[in-house]
Amino acid sequence: MEGRFFPNKAALFMMLLTVCIAPTLVKGQGTRVGFYSSSCPRAEAIIRSTVQAHFKSDPTVAPGLLRMHFHDCFVQGCDGSILIDGPNAEKTAGPNRLLRGYEVIDDAKTQLEAACAGVVSCADILALAARDSVFLTNGRSWAVPTGRRDGRVSLASDTANLPGFRDSVDVQKKKFADLGLNTLDLVALVGGHTIGTGACQLFSYRLYNFTNTTSSGADASIDPSFVSQLRSLCPQNGDGTRRVALDTGSPSRFDASFFANLRSGRGVLESDQKLWTDASTKTFVQGFLSGQGPTRLDFNTEFAKSMVKMSNIGVKTGTNGEIRKICSAINA
Repeated sequence: MEGRFFPNKAALFMMLLTVCIAPTLVKGQGTRVGFYSSSCPRAEAIIRSTVQAHFKSDPTVAPGLLRMHFHDCFVQGCDGSILIDGPNAEKTAGPNRLLRGYEVIDDAKTQLEAACAGVVSCADILALAARDSVFLTNGRSWAVPTGRRDGRVSLASDTANLPGFRDSVDVQKKKFADLGLNTLDLVALVGGHTIGTGACQLFSYRLYNFTNTTSSGADASIDPSFVSQLRSLCPQNGDGTRRVALDTGSPSRFDASFFANLRSGRGVLESDQKLWTDASTKTFVQGFLSGQGPTRLDFNTEFAKSMVKMSNIGVKTGTNGEIRKICSAINA
């Protein structure tokens, strides 16, 4: 990965940002690309270099930041509420307890406050860090509209609408539709599982006594050879916190191989594998597989579009919200 953000490539990087997706897709609800161009010109560069520095020492921060942005947007909108500390804050909810990368956001915020105090929101830092994480794992970059303000509410009780690993496709589609995201957005964004891992406790129930329709007792939708592989990694009554790659083809590279896994019955999470067995989502999975099926789709392009769309869910702009001084705490 080294060398992808050398200073002499800054112009090329900015060019990539502006051409990756159509201009009509980079503005919404008061956000716009280049929001900090006058108020804090180095904002995106500071965030980018911070993510890169942490990524060099710990590549797992990339999927962590991407997932954190997703979880932030699905609760109270993309307002950085996932970052707030507190005994009953969002980050304490079950689906959020394994999130990681908070130290990256805090580091970037410290540097931004030194460069231009009280200007750049934590919500925008997270949105930009998620984009940079994808780029660092060999995905394509995109222009991120900025101008979000930070929320003042963070409650674990508000996380019920986060997609779950046992959700049926209908439930997944409803949760996405409730936030203005369609079925293509669903499949594209779940494709973010091409990087990162899942804890054994999230899927080991599929491996043991799941059904009586297979001789092994495992979920019939899992390829039998993959069952053996997963059982060796997650033995019955073993360490539920052990982590397993969600994309066995290229777990550290952002690409479409995740969808090939689904086609082969090698989806780790039950909710992911169901995208192949349900006709309404299978057509898009096929589209991402080298243009197969009735719909030919480029994963990187559609992922970028869906990320921009998601990043504008319930954003706070203008006089709504605040610009936190510390990302983990609401201003006094």
